[in-house]
Amino acid sequence: MIEYVVIGLDGKEYPLDLENIEKCKPVREDEVLKQFVLSEEVGKIPHEPPPHVDIMRRLEIADYEPASDVGHLRFYPKGALMRDLIADWVEDIALELGAMIIETPTMYRADMPDIREQAEKFLQKEYKVKIGNKILFLRFAGDFGLFRMMKTVRMHVRQLPIRVFELSPSYRLETRRECVGLRRQRMFTMPDIHCFCKDIPQAFEEFRKLTIYYSKLLNGLELNFAHAYRIDKAFYEEYSEFLINLTLEIKKPALVQILPKRKHYWALKNEFQFVDSVGKNVQLSTVQVDVEDSERYGITYIDEDGSRKGCIIVHSSPGSIERLLCAILEKAASDMKAGVLPKIPTWLSPTQVRIIPVADRHMNYATSVLEELTKRKIRVDIDDRKRTVEWRIRQAGIEWIPYVVVVGDKETEKNTLMVTIRAKSTPQKTYTEEMTVDQLAEAVINETNNMPFRPLYLPKRLSMRPKFR
Repeated sequence: MIEYVVIGLDGKEYPLDLENIEKCKPVREDEVLKQFVLSEEVGKIPHEPPPHVDIMRRLEIADYEPASDVGHLRFYPKGALMRDLIADWVEDIALELGAMIIETPTMYRADMPDIREQAEKFLQKEYKVKIGNKILFLRFAGDFGLFRMMKTVRMHVRQLPIRVFELSPSYRLETRRECVGLRRQRMFTMPDIHCFCKDIPQAFEEFRKLTIYYSKLLNGLELNFAHAYRIDKAFYEEYSEFLINLTLEIKKPALVQILPKRKHYWALKNEFQFVDSVGKNVQLSTVQVDVEDSERYGITYIDEDGSRKGCIIVHSSPGSIERLLCAILEKAASDMKAGVLPKIPTWLSPTQVRIIPVADRHMNYATSVLEELTKRKIRVDIDDRKRTVEWRIRQAGIEWIPYVVVVGDKETEKNTLMVTIRAKSTPQKTYTEEMTVDQLAEAVINETNNMPFRPLYLPKRLSMRPKFR
């Protein structure tokens, strides 16, 4: 029988009865955890369409591609930039952890016994391709090529843990009904970090590090999330104190699902689950302690005595790039429902500063401000369209631009800027502040410090941009 407990932020374990979840104090007090339990464990799944689909279209981020298969999206320049920035950050985290970057094929033969055995665990999710007399399938995880690569690698115990990172297109043959916007696709971009460890204690330390790093990533995306563990009973009895301490480090109560015995390749799994604006849970990151695949693939290391021993493998992913982007847009939809101004984190905003010159005579000053901010690695554009100032300000608001600058005669003469600020706004409205260029640059840099940067993927003058929708 499956048991449930919740680890509270007081370090105590609270039993959870799915028939009456309100009796469990940490669930009662944490709305995100409560909704996750209702959606994932109780099965009260909302059927309302997710608002992020309309948002991704309206903001010219992404859309369905009717000429492709179901679950394949097109990304416009803004969406391509946002995806690349999230991917950059995930790669930065992998490199900070000391991971090596690799690349493996997208397509694999279905008749390879080790691959076939692992693929069967995914229950008919293979995206199959027939070439001649051979059946191949498109990868749906980063394991196949990596594990076959690691089978031939000579690793010594002194080198462990060895960490390997890959970011690659992945494919799952989800049902047509399941393919909804950015939440679930048949083609998605999956970052994976795999850690090859000598034993369970070393694997648990890697599990801890990765869990903490992924919580840091989700916090950087300004996402609230629910925390859950899946573990077999024998492991839980031995390592419950470890899970309690890790929960306190993450500073979020954690649901623990205790399985009577192990039935997966993993003995311990961590999940960070996002709850969207309609109340449906979406898994983002996962970290898993794999106790099977080393033997299946013949992945070993050389011990101090020269003998070969099997690894413990820690699988992990912060979540597909598309799903992370989905969560950001759903967070904005939740804000709108609550009467809060929607926004995208400033480091991820396609345009961070929009400059609106009142008239043509102010273009030179506007251009000089753009050039100065661009030098400081800030994404800036100029709305030079022949429309009223009020209309252009409204359009910047519709695009959720964090900083909107209006320059007219007064600003040009005083060498200042009138800035409407969304990024630090009160929940219901923006506010306006007079700033110098240096003060504006400092404000943006303070919000984006240590985060990845890429330049604009669109022309800097809005009059030169095509409309994608």
